[in-house]
Amino acid sequence: MDFNKEIIFSSSEPNFSRKLSQAEIDGKLRKIAPRIYTTNLLDAPENIIRRIFFEILAWRFPEAVISHRSAIELSPTEEGHFFMTSSYNRRITDLPGFTINIYKGKPALKSDTKFNGLYISSEYRYMLENLQVSRKTKDGTEKILPQSAIEERLERMILLGGEERLNEFRDKTREIAKELEMMKEFEKLSIIISALLNTHSSDSLESDTAKARAAGNPFDKNRIELFEILFEQLKDRFFTERRDRNNNEASFRMFSFFESYFSNYIEGTKFEINEAKQIVDTGVTIPKRVDDSHDILGTFAVLSNRHEMQKSPQTADELIVLLKHRHRIMMSGRPELNPGLFKQKNNQAGNTVFVDYRHVEGTLQYGFRYFQLLKEPLAKAIYMMFLISEVHPFLDGNGRIARIMMNAELVCGEQSRIIIPTVFREDYLLALRKLSRKKDPETYIRIMEKLHHFSDNLYGQDFDELNRYLQASNAYEDPEEGKLQWIDRNFSSKSELL
Repeated sequence: MDFNKEIIFSSSEPNFSRKLSQAEIDGKLRKIAPRIYTTNLLDAPENIIRRIFFEILAWRFPEAVISHRSAIELSPTEEGHFFMTSSYNRRITDLPGFTINIYKGKPALKSDTKFNGLYISSEYRYMLENLQVSRKTKDGTEKILPQSAIEERLERMILLGGEERLNEFRDKTREIAKELEMMKEFEKLSIIISALLNTHSSDSLESDTAKARAAGNPFDKNRIELFEILFEQLKDRFFTERRDRNNNEASFRMFSFFESYFSNYIEGTKFEINEAKQIVDTGVTIPKRVDDSHDILGTFAVLSNRHEMQKSPQTADELIVLLKHRHRIMMSGRPELNPGLFKQKNNQAGNTVFVDYRHVEGTLQYGFRYFQLLKEPLAKAIYMMFLISEVHPFLDGNGRIARIMMNAELVCGEQSRIIIPTVFREDYLLALRKLSRKKDPETYIRIMEKLHHFSDNLYGQDFDELNRYLQASNAYEDPEEGKLQWIDRNFSSKSELL
């Protein structure tokens, strides 16, 4: 008997049984379930069982098939239920903290997966099993997942392998259904697949993602979750009102210049501030930096157009039209980057993979639902910027167009616009990543509030005065070389700065 093992199973061999009984009497073992002993005298039985759950199942129910929802989840439900298929029906309740529900059915097929003395239903099989009619247990648990979960797995299959992959899956599942005598469940599955492929009515579908695909507007479910999280934090929030003081054409254009400069700098288009000013003032590109010059000019062309920046989308379709229109202007000097056209291949930044190109329009349209419900101009601006940034709908220029869309919402609300100075670049990007990867919107909202406060100080039409203010604030510094200084401009005469 190996006392180094946490679990010891009893045996029909008399000598072993005597030793086991004596060890229990001596306090070296304790019984935690029928014929199951442990050398762990401290931890709760349910925690011990959870650690070696599958070892216990294989010992007690050899060759059984892990089936139904358990074949997908590979863990007990929150209520402790686990589902298997064998040659009999039984409900096992003698394992502390767990209920093993065994259903009479076909033994493992060749397509099922061997798993340490057990089997796991293949994808073909568990899809059928989860479309069976199911009765709930006393605590409300079902052996099957909702149909919407099956639909989303099929929708994901289309995304990864295309319609051909889904049709191949249907053909193979038909063969498995015949072996299992589950043709009724297969017909349900086939109807769902046909609806996803637009060859059958979508009335049979339950999940929003599946319905969207059937309607021709598939969306990214994970991104929608992020948009909902951000919306929930913004919808009842009140923000400090900062009325736009750049209310004449000259001061509006001056702010637009600085916004264009910093927005491009964030994306790696780096000029000295006076070089950028010369490009904007003359419209002449710098030799050997023609593309970078066009980036400055294109961004400024949108931002400085007061008529354009006063437009806010009222419908999801308007959002898409406006987004493409502004991108077309912004990228007009870069025809190789498909100005005004949504991406036709996927893009990513570092480890972040943005919305699949086939889901761009659907995700924007669904995400717009939350935008429509926001009232505060800054809340709408913060949400819009994240929506566009997270979808990343274009081949290039996504950060710039996201910030343009953000500032347009502030212009519409007659609020100060926002710039992200170079020195604050990392704080801004880290806040976006925290929301995107950790579902934490608070840092992002707080950062944007700070930037709104800072940017409210950028008013007037005197370039030299504003440039001195930005220098004093460390706005031009690289993030590792300085910190943004929060200097409020509380004066009436422009000569009083610094």
